[in-house]
Amino acid sequence: MKKAKLQSLDKPPGKAVHLSGIPWDDKSGKNLRKWLGISDETFYNPHKIALIPMGFCYPGKGKSGDLPPRKECATLWHDQVFDTMKNLELVILIGTYAQNYYLKETKKRTLTDTVKNYEEYLPKYFVLPHPSPRNNIWMAKNEWFPENILPVLKLRIKEVLG
Repeated sequence: MKKAKLQSLDKPPGKAVHLSGIPWDDKSGKNLRKWLGISDETFYNPHKIALIPMGFCYPGKGKSGDLPPRKECATLWHDQVFDTMKNLELVILIGTYAQNYYLKETKKRTLTDTVKNYEEYLPKYFVLPHPSPRNNIWMAKNEWFPENILPVLKLRIKEVLG
């Protein structure tokens, strides 16, 4: 993990990922790798990419999906983990939990506005919606995202990973 150049922060693992023990081992992960324009081999190479969730355990099921990440995880562990990554060039903030925690008052009123204004957070952060199939409605309403944001993201990933 010390050599990772790219860091991904998102919600805690869902039940399927929790059971498999492999981060992003679900449809969301397949979508994310497609968005990034990278192979499974690159995505799971710890010398290139560090996969760090906002919560390190499955928080359980709520009334309308998984519960949010436990708040103590990021506060307790993220600084310690980040301190070990000396070559870190880009942090991808996936979804509102990661964006709220890291962007604080600089985030926009909505996730959509934050993603539309992704350039404000570069070069340190690249902001994305969550790639869950549950976000298909958001994707349909925001046709600008795959047209305008994903090409820039793929280019930035290529630059970072070499």
